[in-house]
Amino acid sequence: MSDAIINGVAGAGGGIIAQLITYPLQTVNTRQQTERDPSKSSSNSKDGTLNQMYQVVKQEGWGRLYGGLTPSLVGTAASQGVYYYFYQIFRDRAELASLARQRKGIGDGSLGMLQSLVVASLAGSVNVLLTTPIWVIVTRMQTFKKKKKALQKHPLPSVCSEGRTVVAEPSRYGIFDVIKELYDEAGLLGLWKGVFPTLIMVCNPAIQFMLYEAMLKKLKKDRASNMKGAEGLTAVEIFLFGAVAKLGATFATYPLLVVKSRLQAKQSLHLDARHQYRGTWDAITKMIRYEGILGFYNGMGTKIVQSVFAAAVLFMIKEELVRAARFLLTRSVVARSNSSKSKQSR
Repeated sequence: MSDAIINGVAGAGGGIIAQLITYPLQTVNTRQQTERDPSKSSSNSKDGTLNQMYQVVKQEGWGRLYGGLTPSLVGTAASQGVYYYFYQIFRDRAELASLARQRKGIGDGSLGMLQSLVVASLAGSVNVLLTTPIWVIVTRMQTFKKKKKALQKHPLPSVCSEGRTVVAEPSRYGIFDVIKELYDEAGLLGLWKGVFPTLIMVCNPAIQFMLYEAMLKKLKKDRASNMKGAEGLTAVEIFLFGAVAKLGATFATYPLLVVKSRLQAKQSLHLDARHQYRGTWDAITKMIRYEGILGFYNGMGTKIVQSVFAAAVLFMIKEELVRAARFLLTRSVVARSNSSKSKQSR
């Protein structure tokens, strides 16, 4: 089994576990990002996040904190699997190129920060193009707001807004409902809404991996060891490195994440023009005009807690799974070798 496959499967497993642990925070954060009215935007403090979680449970039930969990888990497994698979492939090729340059007397044979950034960006771009439809569906399901039970017994009638009929939100909102809604809005391209800022957001995991690899490289140098990758590190060290790397990447790219979520969320017809976006640039200019720069940082406190913790858990579990897989494969090879020698001796 190749290193790329091992890393891909381990990344998918780590991502699923991290997602399960932090999903309620992710749901609340997506709602904070897509809130158009500055007066209703949740505070970035811990109390604001907890209060919004309480309000979701009180008004819509516990289930809404896990709205879109199924496609999200599928998306996480696919995204992490695709990302780590292609990351390892691109990294292996970059390392071979670096070793080739070393033989010519150029460099020390290791990857620099810029090379790590390029490798991570390429892997991220492939991942975005393949998995964006899944995340558009997840965003729609996370931002769907279920009506109170009392109102569900007596559904709200359709209302008229600017000559258009707007039907009240359904109480059930599944994957196929979202797909149909997106197709009705923009055809097949509706599944790739927000892909442009998402491609730019590739710099988030790229910066994250650049910082992560830089910290690993420095630690290896300090220890003067012959470790490869993260081998030899404790789970706690990997957890802390993953957390610090994600923290830096989140600070740098959060405004793009808010724009992406705004484009992917459903834009109700009854909203006025300032809350409807025709594209990435239109969303950016309207947010600056009507919400100010702070609008780009809605829910950042929640995101930092959720993403940093999730990334740290993902890195820790992924590296442990890679280590376990390599150990099992090595033991299997040794066992087959011993068995072959035993048969030959007979």
